[in-house]
Amino acid sequence: MDDSGGKRKRTSVGKDAKIITPGTQTGRVSGVFLLQDQKRNMSKKSIPQTPVIGKLGLLLTVACSGGAVMILELLGTRIIAPFYGVSLYVWSSLIAVTMIALATGYYLGGFLADRYPRIRLAHIFTLASLTTVLIPFISGPVMQLTNPLGMRAGAFLSALLLFSVPLTVLAMVGPFAIKLATRDLRGVGRAVGSVYAVSTLGSVLATLLLGFYLLPLFGTRSIIFSLSLLLFIWAMPLMWRDKAGFKQAAASLPLWVAGAVVGLLSINGYATPHTSGKAFKLVHEEESVYGWVRVVDDLRHGHRLLLSDSSVLSAVELEHGRSLLSYQAVLGGLPLFRPQAKDALLIGLGGGHVALDLKAKGLTTDTIEIAPAVASAALDYFHFKPTGDFIVGDARYEITKLKKHYDFIIHDCFTGGSEPTHLLTAEMLRELSGLLTEQGVLALNYVGFTQGEGADAVASVYKTLKSVLPEVRVFITVKEEFTDFIFLASNKPIGLDRSNPDQRVQWLLDHAYSIDDRQGIVITDDFNPLESMQLRKAEAYRDVFMQRIDPELLFL
Repeated sequence: MDDSGGKRKRTSVGKDAKIITPGTQTGRVSGVFLLQDQKRNMSKKSIPQTPVIGKLGLLLTVACSGGAVMILELLGTRIIAPFYGVSLYVWSSLIAVTMIALATGYYLGGFLADRYPRIRLAHIFTLASLTTVLIPFISGPVMQLTNPLGMRAGAFLSALLLFSVPLTVLAMVGPFAIKLATRDLRGVGRAVGSVYAVSTLGSVLATLLLGFYLLPLFGTRSIIFSLSLLLFIWAMPLMWRDKAGFKQAAASLPLWVAGAVVGLLSINGYATPHTSGKAFKLVHEEESVYGWVRVVDDLRHGHRLLLSDSSVLSAVELEHGRSLLSYQAVLGGLPLFRPQAKDALLIGLGGGHVALDLKAKGLTTDTIEIAPAVASAALDYFHFKPTGDFIVGDARYEITKLKKHYDFIIHDCFTGGSEPTHLLTAEMLRELSGLLTEQGVLALNYVGFTQGEGADAVASVYKTLKSVLPEVRVFITVKEEFTDFIFLASNKPIGLDRSNPDQRVQWLLDHAYSIDDRQGIVITDDFNPLESMQLRKAEAYRDVFMQRIDPELLFL
């Protein structure tokens, strides 16, 4: 009987069973287990992961890593797009690679934080710095290696090889920071929430800073090298404050060696100008949020090209300034259809040759160009002089502010081997039709195929135009499978006099093309599958582009 008068409980666990009574004996047994755990932990030769910086410093570290992730993801388009084109496939590849890297980094960071306490935040930032600075140097060989895989697989593998390692390393910062910020189990939820909230906030701020200020001012190469230096500089206070992790000088030596490599590569990157290729002379280049714009002279043929990423926006003879793009000659012949026309609107400036051609025929042309870098290049290197309003902005927005009506509206938007799909919907074309005069003509240039895969895209553009304007005529520049289609649409009949001896009229009549309006779909803002429909065209255009342009022009 115990003191309370109750019976002593006997617990049998075999022949060596012991009686455990309440009070001091339970405490001794628990103490034995605790002592054994302490001895077991002390026997492990490890450096304790203690907070090396204050709470504010830790949150700033997390914000820095989150911002670096978004900067690398966004700069990925500026590195890959000149080679593979600006398309949904490039964006999808970069987003997918970023998600893969984040998932890998979160898991790997948590595993290493628990199992290998000798790895410190300073190591992570130094490794991120080193793998980031290598991107401009390896981007060219990587994209040449992936080129045979085509646009989709090539873009994805390029993104994977170039960005997965630095993004994975940066993602490891979160788990390490959570471990440092957690004092006991009661604070785990708050620590996790704070780390990921601050990391996301850093990503938001970096995205706005890059898009609104840094990229237009400094360009991709400078930002990449500056980011790598910033990551290493951030590792320095982490190493200095981490007395436990870097007691001996030898522990910090690898970091200093890596920092020296980062510094030397960055200096070399800043100092080395962009290569022009042997047969080309780089006259001018400028980056903007809309693309990497370059003016290049082809020394072999005496041509000057206006390039935006992997698209030719304008091509002229250096000696005479004559345009080499045949579809522009067709657009310049628009007054043949409406001889009394006086005013035109050009959407997609390029080098400004269509506007200059129309000016020579007595028309005043307002222009809309989305990329300021393209507008500047047209003025400075292609002798363009505005004959009407000179508007820089997105056409979908800018046309809503126009109050004038036009005899001709010319829709000439092309980039990355395909037309921007949001400018080809019924809603957009309906807005344009509302700006036409009674006899006005909407002219739309579209590159595509007469048959086979991709012909449905041409039929869809035709059918969408037909749903907005009843009279539609189509002309092609060359009688081949891959050609420029010039659509002319109006509320009134569009005719040419076959007896007219003018060679331009006879040429147009000879290049008239018929499309079956039972094919294709009406493209709308709600349902717009043109991106996938244009894949064959984008790949075909890219093949031609790569044959005529030195690939070195396309590398960072």
